[in-house]
Amino acid sequence: MAPLIDRIAGRRVPEHQGAPRVIVDEDGWRLISGALAAGHCTLLGLWGDTGIVHMAVLDQRAVLVVSLPCAAGRFPSVAASHPPAVRLERAIRSLFGLEPAGLPDPRPWLDLGFWGVAHPLGAGAAATASITPYAFLPTEGEGLHQIPVGPVHAGIIEPGHFRFTANGETVVRLEARLGYVHKGIELLMAGATLDKAFRLAGRTSGDSTVAYALAFAQAVERAWSVQVPARAIHLRALMAELERVANHLGDIGAICNDASFSLMHAQCGILRELTLRAADACFGHRLMMDAVVPGGVALDLPATGGKTILSLLAQIKRTFPKLIELYDNTASLQDRTAATGTLPAALARQFGAGGCIGRASGRAFDARRTPGYAPYDMLEFDIPVLEDGDVNSRVWLRIREVEQSLRLIEQIVRDLPAGAFLAKVDPAQGRREGFALVEGFRGDVLAWVGMEDDRVRRCHLRDPSWFQWPLLEAAIEGNIVADFPLCNKSFNCSYSGHDL
Repeated sequence: MAPLIDRIAGRRVPEHQGAPRVIVDEDGWRLISGALAAGHCTLLGLWGDTGIVHMAVLDQRAVLVVSLPCAAGRFPSVAASHPPAVRLERAIRSLFGLEPAGLPDPRPWLDLGFWGVAHPLGAGAAATASITPYAFLPTEGEGLHQIPVGPVHAGIIEPGHFRFTANGETVVRLEARLGYVHKGIELLMAGATLDKAFRLAGRTSGDSTVAYALAFAQAVERAWSVQVPARAIHLRALMAELERVANHLGDIGAICNDASFSLMHAQCGILRELTLRAADACFGHRLMMDAVVPGGVALDLPATGGKTILSLLAQIKRTFPKLIELYDNTASLQDRTAATGTLPAALARQFGAGGCIGRASGRAFDARRTPGYAPYDMLEFDIPVLEDGDVNSRVWLRIREVEQSLRLIEQIVRDLPAGAFLAKVDPAQGRREGFALVEGFRGDVLAWVGMEDDRVRRCHLRDPSWFQWPLLEAAIEGNIVADFPLCNKSFNCSYSGHDL
C-alpha cells in the first residue's frame, strides 16, 4: 500500500523538521483515522493547539504529522473508530476546549475540578463551572461488588484512583482515574526560554529525565538545524542506557517483592544503587537531571569516568546472572508471575504499546531502530521480543534489556569519540518546529516543539504510559484482586508523565 503521505491532500509545512507535517481537511483527517482503525498505521500522539489539532502516526517505518484546523472548535473524533485515541481526545477537551465530534466517552480527563479555570490552554479559558461527580462506567451482574483504591496509597507513590469491580476475588473490570499530579508543564512551556524549557522537559517524569531531555533537545535541534558533536551524541546514549539499566533493575526487584520474594528486591536494589552512584560520579546527578541540553550535554565524562563505568559493568555482570538463575529456579515465584496479567498481542499492536509492555506481547518496536537515531545506527544490539505477554514475560524482557544495555554501554565507553561535547545553539528567527521520538525505559517518548524566535511557543510531550494504562485495565481482567500489585508493577506506568 502506498504511504499515507502520498494518499492525503494538504499543505506541507516547510518549517517543520524531524518528520513531515501536512495540514489537511476533514477528509484527510478521516482517511488517517480509517488507516489507524484498519491497523495500517500506529497512533503515536494526538494533541491540541490554539484552534488546531495535531496527530502523529507511524506509517510503515516513517513518522507523519497531520494537522487539522478546528472550524467552530470541533474536529472529527479519531476515537470513534480507534479506541487508543479516547483518553488523548478527552485530554484535548480538558486542556483546550476543542470538541471531538463523535467521541464515545465525553467524560473529562486530567481536569479534576481543582484548577479554578476551564480549558487553560485554549483560546477561551474561563472560570471552572461546577464539577459534577465523576461517573465511573456502570457494571451489571449478580454478585458484583466494587473496591475503590486511592488516589492516596499506603506506600510513598504517586496518586491514582483505581475502581475494581469484582466477582468474589476475580476482577471483572478495572477503571483507573488519573490526573492528580497534573503540573501544567505545557502551559509553563508556553513563552519559556530554552533554558527554562529543557529543565521543565526533564522533570515531566523524573525516572525518565534523560529520555525526556533527549527528546526535547532533539526536537529543538531539528527545528533550528543544530549539528550535535559526535562525542555528545554518544554521551547521551551512555546516559540513556544507564537510566534504562537503573530502572529495569528497580522494576525486576519490585515485581519480585510484590510476589513476596524480597531477596530479589534487595539484591536488585543494590545493583540499582551502584548504577545511580556511577551516574552521579560521571554526570553530577544520580538521575542525570539537566545533563542533556540542546546542542549536546552539559558536562563531559570525567577522566576517571570510563573506569567508573567499566567497574560498574563488571559488578553487575558478576551478580546479575546469579539473580536471573535464582528467579528462574524459584517455583513459588514463577507460580505467581507465569500466566498472570496476560496482555493479548492484538491489543498491544492496536494501542501501539511501547517498551517492555509491547515487546513482551510480540510487538517488536523500538524507537532506537524505528525511526532510529544516532548513535544507535552505529552500535550493535538486539531487540528482545517475547510472545506470552504475562508478568513473567515482562520480567524476562527487562532482564534481556539489561543485558543489551550493558552491551551498548561497553561499546560506547570503548569507542567514545574525542572532541567537543556541546555545540553553540543560535536561535533561528521566526517560526520553527521540530519533532523527535526517542526510546525511554518505558517505551517511546514523543516531543513536538514549536519555537517563536528564541522562545517556546508550544511544546507537547507524550509519555508511553498514555497507551499503556488502558492495557493494564485489560490485562488484569480475570485475575484475582491480590494479583493487581504484581500486574501494576510489571507495567510500571508513569503517573507524572501521563498527567503532564
